[in-house]
Amino acid sequence: MAAHKGNVEAPQRSCLGCRISKDKSLLLRYVQTPEMEIMPDLESRLPGRGAYTCINRRCLAAAIEQRQFKRSFKHDVSVMPAEQMIEHVRQQLHNRIIGLIGLANKAGLITGGGSMVIDALRSKKKPGLVIVAADVSEAIGVKIMHAAAGHNVPQRMAVTKDDIGAILGKAPRSAIAVASGGFVAQLINAIDRYKNFLGEV
Repeated sequence: MAAHKGNVEAPQRSCLGCRISKDKSLLLRYVQTPEMEIMPDLESRLPGRGAYTCINRRCLAAAIEQRQFKRSFKHDVSVMPAEQMIEHVRQQLHNRIIGLIGLANKAGLITGGGSMVIDALRSKKKPGLVIVAADVSEAIGVKIMHAAAGHNVPQRMAVTKDDIGAILGKAPRSAIAVASGGFVAQLINAIDRYKNFLGEV
């Protein structure tokens, strides 16, 4: 069913892989460069005609294997092999998460480290989001996620302990808390898109 805002129907596009129509915001956009190469436009900001797939690596692979980009743009285009394009998109989606955490950290909105995150959850001013490293030990991960859930704070598992440490300029960290504000919705969206693409949701 199409999403509505008042009586205005959200723009719909069809996935080149599964052919299902969805709101543009629920799809990944691709454009052609001046050299006729197909590249992802994950923020939907580049000019020109766009083609779309679901936020799912299987749909992207199907679109490439069935030569749907050529049909969509109505002429020969250069497309990476499916595995290479999937990895390219995965890396861009991952970099988006890293970039947002970095911006939030520069704005002074990040608390890093498992014990610090739990302290933040117990404070009067609760964080807006808790991100637990994907490679944290199960015991620590469950403890932090359970604490976040107990305080009704959204939680996501993403990136690695080394990623978090590098962003903060410190040793590896098992988790971070993000203060309430605009970065929370952006990070949740970026992480969910990444996990959807990998088929982890």
